[in-house]
Amino acid sequence: MAVVDSARSAKTGQIFLYFGPLTFLVYLALPHGYFLDIATSYMLKNQLHASADEVSIFRLLTAIPVYLSVVFGFARDLWNPLGRKDRGFFLIFAPLTAIVFGWMALSQLSYGGLFMGMLLVMFTFRFIAAAQWGLMALVGQEKLMAGRLSALWNIFASLPYVVGAFASGWVAQNLHPKQTFLLMAAMLVGIFLLGLWKPRAVFQDTYDQPLAKGAGIWGDIKRLVKHKAIYAPILMMFMFQFAPGQNTPLQFYLSNTLHAPDAVYGEYLAIFSAAFIPVFFLYGWLSTRISLQKLLWIGMIITIPQMIPLALIHSGNDALLLAVPIGMMGGIAAASIYDLGMRSCPPGLQGTLMMMMDGVNQLSQRGSDVFGAKLYSSSPTHGFLYCVIATTIIYTLILPVIFLAPKHVMSTRDGEADPVLEAEILAEVFAAD
Repeated sequence: MAVVDSARSAKTGQIFLYFGPLTFLVYLALPHGYFLDIATSYMLKNQLHASADEVSIFRLLTAIPVYLSVVFGFARDLWNPLGRKDRGFFLIFAPLTAIVFGWMALSQLSYGGLFMGMLLVMFTFRFIAAAQWGLMALVGQEKLMAGRLSALWNIFASLPYVVGAFASGWVAQNLHPKQTFLLMAAMLVGIFLLGLWKPRAVFQDTYDQPLAKGAGIWGDIKRLVKHKAIYAPILMMFMFQFAPGQNTPLQFYLSNTLHAPDAVYGEYLAIFSAAFIPVFFLYGWLSTRISLQKLLWIGMIITIPQMIPLALIHSGNDALLLAVPIGMMGGIAAASIYDLGMRSCPPGLQGTLMMMMDGVNQLSQRGSDVFGAKLYSSSPTHGFLYCVIATTIIYTLILPVIFLAPKHVMSTRDGEADPVLEAEILAEVFAAD
């Protein structure tokens, strides 16, 4: 038994060793991540003299491929590029995205050029994200470690946000746009190189298991629609990310109303993101000891008042001090939603559901940003307060959505098998055949 446990632990370590660096690189180079998103927002604000509404609209429209992420996830589930499945996507689309960034670096900065370049990299990068998400969800289901992989993903996805948020202010002030885009291209080269790696703990027989089996285009579409478990995590994700005061309104509130330096916004986001990380470590430990259902309730209740402290700030320093508790309050909720998403994937459609969640994530963020910008502009005195109130109401309404998730999906701890869920999966696979 000790030998078996040791071998299982070694394989788990190898899985973490693969997905940790992969997630870090993918989210460091993410076109709508903090690093490039904040850098481009300052290009728009400071060099192209765009207003708050114009910046939010730019963010909304350039992320159109992200809202359609389900299409890229479905392509991942059906396509086997270069005969290497997920690794094939890394090997094709990482260099292709790097080429687009190279073109942006060589072009003169303009609103039209920046818009087109960002739209293109959003498109090509979706295939990379689909492969990363689909593979992680598949391994999470097969190895009964969705909770721990959710924690790992959130940790390594948060680190680039911390780095990007801290660095973005410095980049905006010290780097020419050309240098920023060349730096992005270099990150994509790193993803390409990682695509050459094939650890056995991750890839051995992974695509041969029942959970990896699809049923063709129309069969998969029918299975996806009928799979009741998918709806709760999608709706939770949309509501959790609907925070009207978090992005453009906060950026303009800090710089224009509170007269804080531009770098404070990036610093706030960095501290906010870093504050999630210890909670994600805690979640990885808790997930093997407490059922997902309990973790969902705990996380959502803690998250409800998360944004209220922002209504109390009077300076940039206040925002930086409050960023820690604000971030920590959202950690369990974020990890539990992704945990639920991984568990809820239909067989062979891991990429489809996880990219659907990712698309909903960004659609909610960008849509709430546009809504928040208009709400913020509606009142010079109370606009930001209105944004905080709207966020708190939406978070409260997440609680009833938990009841939509099938109990057998949430009833187990990480690493604990559920015979009911296993029987349901096998029945779905055999029905597809």
